[in-house]
Amino acid sequence: MTRLFLIPLLLALAWLLFLLWWRIPLRQGLKGFYWIIGLGGGLASLLSLMIWLTH
Repeated sequence: MTRLFLIPLLLALAWLLFLLWWRIPLRQGLKGFYWIIGLGGGLASLLSLMIWLTH
């Protein structure tokens, strides 16, 4: 459970590697990083709420 914080980091790293592989400028791929951060934050808040509710 505590290793779930690695999911957004791994997704961001994979997205960065994808952008570099296809030579897409980072500014153009910035929206993907926003999605990764948003979904990772949403997942973290959902799991935190579940832990808070069950204790």
